[in-house]
Formats: sequence, C-alpha cells, structure tokens
Amino acid sequence: MRWIIDNIFEGSELEMIQTFQVRTSKKTEFIDITRSVQEAVQKTGLKNGVCILFIPHTTAAITINENADPSVVQDIVTELNKIVPFEDRYQHMEGNSPAHIKASLVGCSQTVFVESEKLVLGTWQGIFFCEFDGPRNRKVHVKVMGDNGLINREP
Repeated sequence: MRWIIDNIFEGSELEMIQTFQVRTSKKTEFIDITRSVQEAVQKTGLKNGVCILFIPHTTAAITINENADPSVVQDIVTELNKIVPFEDRYQHMEGNSPAHIKASLVGCSQTVFVESEKLVLGTWQGIFFCEFDGPRNRKVHVKVMGDNGLINREP
C-alpha cells in the first residue's frame, strides 16, 4: 500500500494524518483494513489517544463489525441490497445512486481508541472499507491524536 504522511506537532499533543490506498475489485465489497489501520497507528509512535478514520468518497464508506465470520459481511451486503436495490427510479444520471445512498447509510468515518499503541476493538471486531461502486482505487485517511507519550523509535 502507498502511504502519504503529514506530520503536525503542536505543543504537547501529537497529531498526524496518514493516507493509504485501497484497491477494490468488485462492485460491492467489504475489505478488512484493520491491519492497515493498526500499522498506520504504529508508524506514528502514538501510545494512547484516538484514531479517526475518514473515507473521502461519496460511494464508499467505513464500518466496524465482526471480522471472524465472513458470512456476517455477506449478510450485511445482502440486506443493504434489499434496502437499496440496484434498479429503481433513481434521478441521478450517472447510474450509481444506490452506491451514494448505501455510503450515506453506512457513513464516511469511524473513531477508535488507541491504548498502548494498539487499536481498542472488541474480540470479534474489525474495520471494513465498504465499496459500493467498484472496482476502483480508493483512499483511507487516518488521523491519530493523543498525548506525546510517544514510544521511542530507532530510525
């Protein structure tokens, strides 16, 4: 994955924004990005704080849900497709109205606590990038904020 890093150090707080790429391969797809987000947090050296995730796309989203059983994601996609069918009397001329609606329903951001340099997630929880208009190349913005109790890193 390609990383773009923008460091901002102000006073005693650490703020850092990172961006990584996600390549999707299907029209509708949930990709577990938990490991990539954890790597982004570790790169900052942040010990404790929060991690804010933002998807800068109108036809993609982000959610936290079970990552142990893939049938959960399949069920979510199936039910979203029932709520927002691919074919209907949509006014948007581009033909991807269902993707816009699903992205709005799921949401474009998530916040996760960070303790001892690790994401605080439940036992079965994972972070999913939600593609609704693929395949495409997408971005995930990761911002960590916290105190400067940084872990010393050797260059």
